[in-house]
Amino acid sequence: MKRWKQSIALMFVLILAIGLAACGAKPEATPQNGAAPADNAGAGGAFANKKIALIMQINLGTFSAQYIEGVKEQTEKLGGKVTVFTADGDLAKMSSNLDAAINQKFDAILIDHGTAEALDAGIKKALERKIPVVAFDADIKTAGVTVLEQGDQKMAEMTLDKLSKDIGGKGNIVKIWVAGFAPMERRQVAYKDFLDKNKDIKEIAAFGAASQNTALDTQSQMEAILKKYPNKGDITAVWAAWDEFAKGAARAIQQAGRTEIKIYGIDMSDEDLQMIQDPKNPWVASAAVDPKDIGRIQVRYAYQKIKGDQTPDKVVLDPVFVSRDQLPTTQISTAQLSEHVKGWGNSQQGYTDWLKQAEKK
Repeated sequence: MKRWKQSIALMFVLILAIGLAACGAKPEATPQNGAAPADNAGAGGAFANKKIALIMQINLGTFSAQYIEGVKEQTEKLGGKVTVFTADGDLAKMSSNLDAAINQKFDAILIDHGTAEALDAGIKKALERKIPVVAFDADIKTAGVTVLEQGDQKMAEMTLDKLSKDIGGKGNIVKIWVAGFAPMERRQVAYKDFLDKNKDIKEIAAFGAASQNTALDTQSQMEAILKKYPNKGDITAVWAAWDEFAKGAARAIQQAGRTEIKIYGIDMSDEDLQMIQDPKNPWVASAAVDPKDIGRIQVRYAYQKIKGDQTPDKVVLDPVFVSRDQLPTTQISTAQLSEHVKGWGNSQQGYTDWLKQAEKK
């Protein structure tokens, strides 16, 4: 009887083992081609529910809106969530927002603009607490931080070269620019070189300020410049180092009926594209990186850092030049711009094989 009971028990154990094998866990897959292990990838793995903080110096206009869309789109594809902190141009508030993100233990921090003086201490604190940091258009040189920039000198050169060609290499121009922002400083380097090389092009006025109403303030200032130079030929062209500047100047020039003055700008959003496509608008060309792509790429590098991948200290994004003569007469959005302008949108910068696999999961 005892031996019979032992046989029954052994048979039960075997049946249970077979059942578990049929229904139970599969062996872990070995990562290939740089893909992350199964517990490190995809919305169902360790990357799920990652909290990403976006610390912005200023959230203004459609460019910023589309940039934020790109950040959120890429993060959500990887199963994470974004919280946006904006400082309304106040660097002290931006520093405070950075401290708040650190104290709230976000999994990664993205920085949009800002200065080293305002942010260095907070960035070092984040890195000490093992929180990865990826910055965009910020003058940050802290070891361990990946900094993205747009190829600002190249964008300035593209628009200035077109300006010079269109006006025949001579004329009076107005510059709209503001100091204190890393991308602006880089664009100014190209502008200075341009004036040094083009002695027949004269800067007769320069202004610009960043505020919560930049386009409106620029419009008022441009109106004053037009009154100072009221005659046709007094101003040949305007170079605007930011799309908010270009918008304000375009409205002032259009309302004044000074259609002989053309604007050459930097940056691109749906609103900007609509103005450039309008044959009655003085804004005729711009150089830019797709703002959604900027956000996507920044997130990709943040997730690489979360995984522990090595990332470069600096990433230069490739700009493209967009002019009215490249575009159709029917209105399009930036989502359709790649059909008409080579190199626009869908950048693969920062994409790794394991990130693509993580998106699928």
